[in-house]
Amino acid sequence: MKRLYRQFLLQALIVFAISKSFAQVTLPRTPSPAAVASQTIGISTVTVKYSRPSVKGRKVWGELVPYGWNVQAFGAGNSAPWRAGANENTTITFSHDAKVEGQNVPAGTYGFFLVINQDNTGEVVLSKNYRSWGSFFYNQAEDQLRAKIQVRDVVASSELLTYDFINLTKNSAELVLNWEKKQFPVKIEFAVDEIVMANAKDELRSTTGFNIQGPISAARYSLTNNTDLEQGLKWIDQAIITAPNNFNALQVKSGILTKMGKTTEADKLMKDAMVNASENDINLYAYNLLGQGKHDQAIEAFISNTKRFPNSANAWDSLGEGYATKGDKDNAVKSFKKSLSLNPPDNVRANSEKFLKHLGAI
Repeated sequence: MKRLYRQFLLQALIVFAISKSFAQVTLPRTPSPAAVASQTIGISTVTVKYSRPSVKGRKVWGELVPYGWNVQAFGAGNSAPWRAGANENTTITFSHDAKVEGQNVPAGTYGFFLVINQDNTGEVVLSKNYRSWGSFFYNQAEDQLRAKIQVRDVVASSELLTYDFINLTKNSAELVLNWEKKQFPVKIEFAVDEIVMANAKDELRSTTGFNIQGPISAARYSLTNNTDLEQGLKWIDQAIITAPNNFNALQVKSGILTKMGKTTEADKLMKDAMVNASENDINLYAYNLLGQGKHDQAIEAFISNTKRFPNSANAWDSLGEGYATKGDKDNAVKSFKKSLSLNPPDNVRANSEKFLKHLGAI
């Protein structure tokens, strides 16, 4: 069987070489068409370029794709893994430094190879040589990575070899090759927070840093992801120097100070910020507190809005939502009825009436 396999590979290579010799234009490749699979993880990308052979009724595992490592009938004559596709090298490109099956891999492009054994154990191999044809010139000395994987049996059969990304998280994904009734999983991870923060530093040295939204967005990422808060504080202070009364910037700084344990300073900052904040600013801030389960603080902010804007039906409607979320039915009903008494716009009226019906007040 191996002899037939070697003859097949040699014939395929000869046909390709002859076609290249006389080719004048690029034509469609009907058998084993080229394909690309790509996935963004954080702000990093993984891109796989490959060719897609079909099963076509053949026995794939152990015959079309031999088990284990195999000496190629052409090329370097080394024991080699499977090309994990067809035609040229399957390649994988990482935009940033990554981890593959727990091992560090620098950013760049690599030849991508797989091995399957009869018991479904397997290996993934990344080679620094990604320009060769198939596995014919594979050289172990050029390996960037070699790691064990566990091949999975699947119920649904894939006629065309297909790469996909599954089980996505904030920092990782599984790259999977699906063909026939086998799935080859390879875990890929990025240090997303570190990459985002480093990229923000670079971007803020350019035009992105010339307006306050750049440092505010960078600082907010630091706050939301609880990463490098000292740097986040520097960025938000940069924004506040430019716009000292910007409520969004002051709110972000307060959040960072809170996470740094400086709650007294954070509370004073927000109290001062509320003085010059717009109705919408305070409303959004209060809803944010409500979403965090800080009901009393949210209600306090909603109340400050009704005091500053007593004729705003929306301010009273929002206060009603705050009370309703806390479970204070009496004050919720009073607030919604106050909102309706101020001739609210249709959307606010509909919201107040919806809550009052839910509370059994109308």
